Amino acid sequence: MSDPTRPRQPTIIAVTNQKGGVGKTTTAINLGAGLAEMGARVLLVDLDPQGNASTGLGVDVSQRDLTSYDVLLEDVAITDAIQQTLIQNLLICPANADLASADIELVSNEKRSFLLHDALRQREIDGLQLDFILLDCPPSLSLLTVNALCASHSVLIPLQSEFFALEGLSQLMLTIRKVRESANPQLRIEGVVLTMYDGRNNLSLQVEKDVRETLGDLVFATVIPRNVRVSEAPSYAMPVLTYDSASKGSEAYRALAREIAAHHGMAERAGKES
Repeated sequence: MSDPTRPRQPTIIAVTNQKGGVGKTTTAINLGAGLAEMGARVLLVDLDPQGNASTGLGVDVSQRDLTSYDVLLEDVAITDAIQQTLIQNLLICPANADLASADIELVSNEKRSFLLHDALRQREIDGLQLDFILLDCPPSLSLLTVNALCASHSVLIPLQSEFFALEGLSQLMLTIRKVRESANPQLRIEGVVLTMYDGRNNLSLQVEKDVRETLGDLVFATVIPRNVRVSEAPSYAMPVLTYDSASKGSEAYRALAREIAAHHGMAERAGKES
C-alpha cells in the first residue's frame, strides 16, 4: 500500500537479459543519460559484479568506497552509496567485484529476495526527487537479478538482432512469471528493445520481423543500431550521448528515452532541463 505522506515514488525498471553481450549495460547507461537529458531525475543502480555501468559513467574503481554490495549485504543506506555522475540529473550507485560473492552470501538471508526492494523504498531516498531508477542486472538469472525483479515495477529487455534471439528469452520470461506469481504481482514487461541492429543486413530485418510478430506491442518502435560510436563511448567512460551527441546511436537512445517517458506520462518534461 502506498504511503500518502510521501511524495510520488520513482518508476523502477530492471534492465536485464541473462544472455551476455546484448547491449544491456550500454542500454542502461544511455537510457539513463537520455532520460536525464529530458529533465528526469535518474538513479542507475549497478548490480553487475563487473561494474561496467559504473566505469561507463566515469566512476573509477578507486572511487567506489560504498557500493551496491554494501547496500544489499552490509545494511548501508543506499543514499550513502549514491554518487553524482558527470551527467546532470543522473546518479549512480556503483558496483565492484565484491558482488561476485553476493549470491552465496544471500542464500542464508530470510529476506534475500527483497533486500533491494526495501533499500529502494527507504524514506531517505525521497530527498533525491527521483523520477526513474534503472537497475543494471548481471548477465545471469542469479539472486541479484531476482532482487532486481522483486524491486521493480517493470522489466526492460535488450534483445540482440541475431539468429536464435527469441530462444534466449524463454527462461527469462519464465523467471518473470514466477516472480509475478509469488513475490511481485505488479511486475510487468516495460518492453523489448532490439539492439545491435543493422538495417542493411537481411538477418536483422528477419529477426525484427519475427520478434514483432511474436511479441507485438511489447517491442519498442525504436531499434538501437550497430554503431561504432556506441561501442567506443565506454572506453572514454561516458555515454554515447556525451561522447558523440549527433551519432545515430545517440539519436536512437534519445528516441527510446522518449518512448519510455511517454509510457510514464513524462514526455511533457522534455527540454525543461538540460
